[in-house]
Amino acid sequence: MKNIFQWTLVLGLLFLGYQQVGSMEDNTEKPMEKTSEHTQTAVFAGGCFWCTESDFEKLDGVITVVSGYTGGHANDPTYEQVSGGGTGHIEAVRVTYDPSVISYTQLLDHFWRHVDPTDAGGQFVDRGDQYRSAIFYTGETERQTAEASKKALAASGQFDRPIVTDILPIGTFYEAEAYHQDYYKKNPLRYKWYRSRSGRDRFLEKAWARDEMKTKKKMGTAPMNGGKDKTDYAIPEDDEIRKKLTPTQYRVAREDGTEPPFNNAYWDNHADGIYVDIVSGEPLFSSTDKFDSGTGWPSFTRPLQPKNIVEKKDMSLLMVRTEVRSRHADSHLGHVFEDGPKPTGLRYCINSASLRFVPAEELEAQGYGGFRYLFQ
Repeated sequence: MKNIFQWTLVLGLLFLGYQQVGSMEDNTEKPMEKTSEHTQTAVFAGGCFWCTESDFEKLDGVITVVSGYTGGHANDPTYEQVSGGGTGHIEAVRVTYDPSVISYTQLLDHFWRHVDPTDAGGQFVDRGDQYRSAIFYTGETERQTAEASKKALAASGQFDRPIVTDILPIGTFYEAEAYHQDYYKKNPLRYKWYRSRSGRDRFLEKAWARDEMKTKKKMGTAPMNGGKDKTDYAIPEDDEIRKKLTPTQYRVAREDGTEPPFNNAYWDNHADGIYVDIVSGEPLFSSTDKFDSGTGWPSFTRPLQPKNIVEKKDMSLLMVRTEVRSRHADSHLGHVFEDGPKPTGLRYCINSASLRFVPAEELEAQGYGGFRYLFQ
């Protein structure tokens, strides 16, 4: 597939036709994927887009991944033009995902673990600017999130060299030729042979073998609960919960009640930090996703940890709504509506009584240091 690497492919079992990979035709289109009503896209460059596509398609919440070219000046570039250099384009992938299942931050964490972010001259066996690593952002929120994630990786000490991955505004994304799409599925033997000899997996295994869990916690990527083991979320007996909570907190969290609007703890809280379950302490929402909905209740565009959120159909009040509950404590949190702002279009309308706020400056002290990167 790649210029330098093609010289070595004449040696070995896969000589049979691999030299024609640039000219072979495969008009098979990707099948229609099941999609969510609310999806988002993110664009990443990690060297060979066969590999990057394969790595992202394995994630829960990722709907489809398309290989292509972006970042350059040539219109409708071909693979031969991009791989030869001079177009300014980079091999990249466009990831379509469901933000209710996986967040942009989690996509970033996955990206870092599948590239060499210290290599400005390409990725592994593929050399040249057209194969360098990059994150393409849409809007200021994505840019800030990507920059914070990059800083967190640099601060973790995982790599001895500087993190040089570019963070760039997204331009036109040109889909690659049909034979490049899902290449790892269509040509598994050739793909595995290429990848095994590219040096990618050997580098990643070595790079992340050292103190992996510690690094995960620094970056906020340790289990989906943000660095706390599920056993940390032991739920007390009901008598203990009653003693711990105020009457209003108990009525809302344990009896599915609703607190009055504009007369609760966090509806107008603008401080940096995260919101955790009042009973279990499991991380639920972040101030980075909080917005003023005008309803008088704390409102968020997305959960901080989607797997800590359970959604259920609510038929009360003679209407159909979607109730939101915490997974471990099973606390009633509120409801989610489809009238929120971008980027998700969702409004998680949550009762303050079901939440406890952890200020950004106290995250480490309270055991939530894995989320400190959000506010750096």
